[in-house]
Amino acid sequence: MPLPAILQGSLSLPVIGSPMFIVSTPDLVIAQCLAGVVGSFPALNARPKEELEPWILRIKGELAAARALHPARPIAPFAVNQIVHASNDRLDHDVDLCVKHEVPIIITSLRAPGAVVDRIHGYGGLVFHDVISIRHAEKALAEGVDGLILVCAGAGGHAGPLSPFALVGEVRKFYDGPIILSGSIANGRSILAAQAMGADLAYMGTRFIATREANADPRYKVMIVDASAADIVYTPLFTGVPGNYLKPSVALQGLDPDNLPTADKTAMNFSAGKGKAWRDIWGAGQGVGLVDDVPATADLVARLRDEYAAARSALAAQASPF
Repeated sequence: MPLPAILQGSLSLPVIGSPMFIVSTPDLVIAQCLAGVVGSFPALNARPKEELEPWILRIKGELAAARALHPARPIAPFAVNQIVHASNDRLDHDVDLCVKHEVPIIITSLRAPGAVVDRIHGYGGLVFHDVISIRHAEKALAEGVDGLILVCAGAGGHAGPLSPFALVGEVRKFYDGPIILSGSIANGRSILAAQAMGADLAYMGTRFIATREANADPRYKVMIVDASAADIVYTPLFTGVPGNYLKPSVALQGLDPDNLPTADKTAMNFSAGKGKAWRDIWGAGQGVGLVDDVPATADLVARLRDEYAAARSALAAQASPF
């Protein structure tokens, strides 16, 4: 199925930069969009809530100005992530602002988005929903989402347990719409691999934490550069939902990352800002071993484009005789 019209001709790579708590701010989002990949941020990153409107206006304004100056350049639309969960007491306020300013793409997480879909569709926006299972995918499609983000094993932050080979294949049995794939995608070759499996777009988070524009503690960026997949722990302790975190950041808080207690969903609190998850205990995907530097976002995307093109050429040259 073709990509939605808003994405056709606006991308330099088939990539959406995933919304990362604290890390994703207008600086990173604008840099991603100007480089030709969809930039996104969680609405909850704008604190207090009155900051959300200036953020949206700044992003829209800078992207519009760039498009006017460079009409032939692929400049991607941006997205805002909404946590559709009872713990998010800002949801109505934040969705109201997204509707007011007609944010082109909304990414919904943690619960089937229901009425959010109707409101975004009211002005022609798109809704992509995070899922980790077939049951979640079916529920989201029943509520009219425009695309599915399959959050698979190895993804940074809140991640599912399934292999992308399994989840993409099963979803494609009943759904021919846009699929965005998440899980250890950190270079151009893995972007191409996501498409080979049946996804339309790659969903990249951890690789963008280690960029100059990311709003991440410098120690966090260094930790990602120095880490490998063995340095990732998968636990529900910090938010109540299973997620992948850097073991060294867990250890810095006086915890043993190899012997953590458990927690349940009643522990979730996305709006109070008092928990240590994301602020002190840092999320990352299993693809950290592919991250070796902290470039500017534009330079990173240019490199990813080169890697993607090289991978396509190499794969064509290896065409099987069988």
